[in-house]
Amino acid sequence: MCLYFAFRFRFFSKTMNLGSLRFNSYLLALLLTVVATGCKSAAEREHEKEASTLRFYLETDFDTTGSKTTVVPIFRASPILIRINKEPVLDEGSLIDAKVVDVVGGFAIQVRFDFRGTLTLESISSTYRGERLAIYSMFTEGRWLAAPQMTVPIKDGVLTFTPDATREEAVRIVRGLNNLAIRLGNKPKPGKEKKEEPF
Repeated sequence: MCLYFAFRFRFFSKTMNLGSLRFNSYLLALLLTVVATGCKSAAEREHEKEASTLRFYLETDFDTTGSKTTVVPIFRASPILIRINKEPVLDEGSLIDAKVVDVVGGFAIQVRFDFRGTLTLESISSTYRGERLAIYSMFTEGRWLAAPQMTVPIKDGVLTFTPDATREEAVRIVRGLNNLAIRLGNKPKPGKEKKEEPF
């Protein structure tokens, strides 16, 4: 009887050693996955700290006093000088979403405004139809990005423009704008979007 139990004990001992080896392999794989995920999360955490600004300035006529307007260069490769009001008519505080979109021949930045921003954009695009809207952003550096001409009233609160930036810079600008929108409470955190109640 003792021999039987001793044999059984040795049998399970060997089995447990093999199982332990398999278990250690799984543990190692899990550990490597956690480390890799941890590195990615650290990068994502750094991205979440980024912020960008986006200011919109109306093109205007010459100001005789010189205190209310200024001339700015749009497009670095071949600058176009336009005169604008020094005070922005819209800024990033009214943004609820930003994204990089593909367009014919490249990409563009598309921004969407909240209710107040939508009303402002509709008003200025109607009142100053034909004028340009100079767009300035501070991200890793400050830059005049574009000056699209307002040819039609913009009623839906969505503005799309081609920036004087690389795609990587555009992605960085958009990420910073969305981070800021979340911090300001204009945009829900990812994964926490409000679900519409069924009727």
